[in-house]
Amino acid sequence: MNKYILRTSLLWLLIFAIVLSVMAYRSHRRTQPAAYSEGIQPIASGPSPQPAMAPAENGMAMSSQKMEAPLVPVQLSTEQLQSIGVRTGTVEYKQLNDDIRATGTVDIDERLLSYVQVRFPGYIRRVFADATYQYVRKGEPLFTIYSPDLVATQQEYLLARQNQKAMSASSVEGVASGAASLSSAAEQRLQQWDIPQSEIAKLKETGKAISDLTIDAPASGYITERNALPNMYVEPSTRLYTVADLSRVWVNAQVFQNDIGRLKPGDRAAITVDAYPDRTFSGRIEDILPQVDMTTRTVRVRLAISNPGVKLKPGMFVNVDLKSALGRQLTVPASAVFQTGTRQVVFLDHGNGNLEPKDVVLGPRVGDDIAVLKGLEAHQQIVTSANFLLDSESQLQAASGAYTPPPSSTGNAMQQAAMVNIDFTTDPNPAHRGSNTFRVKLTDAHNSPITGADVSVTFFMPSMPAMGMAAMNATTRLMPKGAGLYEGQGNLDTGGTWQVTVTVQQNGQTIATKQLHVNAEGGM
Repeated sequence: MNKYILRTSLLWLLIFAIVLSVMAYRSHRRTQPAAYSEGIQPIASGPSPQPAMAPAENGMAMSSQKMEAPLVPVQLSTEQLQSIGVRTGTVEYKQLNDDIRATGTVDIDERLLSYVQVRFPGYIRRVFADATYQYVRKGEPLFTIYSPDLVATQQEYLLARQNQKAMSASSVEGVASGAASLSSAAEQRLQQWDIPQSEIAKLKETGKAISDLTIDAPASGYITERNALPNMYVEPSTRLYTVADLSRVWVNAQVFQNDIGRLKPGDRAAITVDAYPDRTFSGRIEDILPQVDMTTRTVRVRLAISNPGVKLKPGMFVNVDLKSALGRQLTVPASAVFQTGTRQVVFLDHGNGNLEPKDVVLGPRVGDDIAVLKGLEAHQQIVTSANFLLDSESQLQAASGAYTPPPSSTGNAMQQAAMVNIDFTTDPNPAHRGSNTFRVKLTDAHNSPITGADVSVTFFMPSMPAMGMAAMNATTRLMPKGAGLYEGQGNLDTGGTWQVTVTVQQNGQTIATKQLHVNAEGGM
């Protein structure tokens, strides 16, 4: 009977304990958001967990806030550098010559265009140049024209010459000079109508008006426009022919606006065409046009190209290789630059595993090198690989407060840091969720206690998005208890693995740090 009562009592006690546990868990879930608002605030999850502090409680200073994680220097061991594949290079000056590749089209050089017009109205009789893109040489006949006004002026000129001859022997004052003036005025009118001197000489020689005047080509080239037709009436405003000299052409290259700042008039260019794979045409930049195509975001760059044999036809599609001389500039390997999206970072190598992130301002990239405008100096050692891993480690150490900048004097200070022994313990051991006591014992190389130090302990737990947990960060300042012992009380809001950093300072200088992991019991 006693055994039955005992078993029944134990069963009811077990049931009661389970019910209490469930109620406590539900109560904790309901009050957890409030605890976050009073203690550790959730911060943005991602590769850069943020440090946070909580209000002072039982002699412990803790805070939490949402802020952007800065990058801090990273201290790695030789084994860590080898395991992640860190390689280094040197910042140096180089003579940079950039190649900008673009496409373009061949166009007529507008300065080599000639237009054929007449300065008097008339009717075209015969047409000799009767096809577009027909090649004509300078002085070759293009067409003949009959103009009543021109015939009348010629007749006036012939009559004036006859009167001049008749009146030249006159003794009356002014008669001879007047006849000469009329003849000169008629000849000047023919010249103003752009009548060739050969036609005027022929008119003087024959003494007969020329009814069909022949108009010759003003320059050698190809006829790109023809409006002259037989029996057509033309006015002085009518453009009859356009003759283009294609011995030199333009190439309009379409260059992206991001590259236009590296080009200037006079830079060399090499033109290749698929039709002539074994031939390269050379030229130079003549002008950079002040207009951006809103659709393609490109700028037209005009090149002047010699065109022997008229291999380059107007409208032809070509490939353009622009040679830009950037001069002597400070450069780093392209692999040394880590692009964060908002800034460019290069890690400086100070030796002994001390890597410092440095913001830089970059210039153009040329091959495997990038010009550096600000942020670096020549002969500095930089990291050229594993930048992504170093960036992640830098953000993690910044968030956890794990990094302590090296002292300005690397002699005695570094030796002193190496001689400080840090012994960290918790009570209870292992630590658990809730209130804990943290103790640090400081001794020097001779095992003597170190007093008068300022000791702080930082607990950090990364965010766990899959479990809906934000990053947590808390710092406890320990009070001296004598004989090199420092003690403080803090609260851990959850169980699990915490990253712990112990920082020791004296006279405002950090003399030692230690990193370790603490597994707290009690669950989430």
